Amino acid sequence: MHLLIGIFGFALLVAILWDSFESVILPRHVRRSFRIARLFFRTVWGIWSLTAAQIRTPKRREGYLSYFGPLSLLLLIGFWALALVLAFAMLQWAVGSALNSTGTPAGFRTDLYYSGTTFFTLGLGDITPHNSGARVLSVVEAGTGFGFLALIIAYLPTLYGSFSQREVSISLLDARAGSPPTASELLRRHGTERIHDGLAHYLRDWETWSAQFMETHLTYPFLCFFRSQHDNQSWIAAFTAILDTCALLIAYGEGETKWQAQLTFAICRHAIADLAQIFGVHHRRPEPDRLPAEDLPKVRSLLVQCGVPGCTEAGDAKLKELRLLYEPYLNGLSRLLLMPLPSWGVQTPAGQENTVWGRITSRTTRKPEEVETDHF
Repeated sequence: MHLLIGIFGFALLVAILWDSFESVILPRHVRRSFRIARLFFRTVWGIWSLTAAQIRTPKRREGYLSYFGPLSLLLLIGFWALALVLAFAMLQWAVGSALNSTGTPAGFRTDLYYSGTTFFTLGLGDITPHNSGARVLSVVEAGTGFGFLALIIAYLPTLYGSFSQREVSISLLDARAGSPPTASELLRRHGTERIHDGLAHYLRDWETWSAQFMETHLTYPFLCFFRSQHDNQSWIAAFTAILDTCALLIAYGEGETKWQAQLTFAICRHAIADLAQIFGVHHRRPEPDRLPAEDLPKVRSLLVQCGVPGCTEAGDAKLKELRLLYEPYLNGLSRLLLMPLPSWGVQTPAGQENTVWGRITSRTTRKPEEVETDHF
């Protein structure tokens, strides 16, 4: 029995250390189907999302969901630590509970208590090992606990740095594409003056952003659960707006802007397809259709107004083909993470003059008491 518990304890120790190494330190995605961290997040997120579904107020529900990302990361670290304490306690018990204790009989409870004080380097001194095997285990556990906690804490700024870097471009998209962002609004705000120069440069920035996003979020998939500051913003909404814009320019555009749209579309689609594979989402097209056939003439008209000439029905088939390449993945991720997909924004938003963007671009002046703090 002692040998069996010892083998199980050693296996648990190796599994937890290896899982934490792959999840935090290893700078690449692990394709193995079973991982402890993945099982942990799926279980906890399933419970968390079911609870969120009971919250009727959208703002409160979004606030509740925003706690999951950082809190689940801390819970995972705590789970790893407790599992390591349990593993070392099993090993101590397997070698015969060779511990000297004051007033407490030797047994697994004593081993567990001693393992906890050793792992967290408390050094209380009320329990001491009395043979070489127990002493070796104590030294190994103390070193493991110190190194584990130090490495995990050291990597936390890196994780939050990746999240902050992601959010900068999402916040900037608010001014260029509205809140929530849409492809139509992004085209409207660039207009005929900047559609060929400024928009191509902007899409090049998103090409870089997508590559950085893929590098960090494939390595640390739990960052996908971290939500943006504002309710109408999310990394899924940002990807949707940029991919929609690129699809329009590829289907109907020409020249330098179309070429850059192809590059940005390719890397963005690569990122969301890989993330959908990691999470194992069931990808299917959104229902109802985000861009029904009756809205296609409005899309072509908008593109002509924005300086994209030659928009004809010939591009409709290409647009449909491009949408099939990314919309099912985005819809699957949206349903899993409870981050809604934005619309195409074909209709001009009602009350545009009441937004900050409308006031900035308006030629009329308003009284100071009429000014409110709205999003773009």
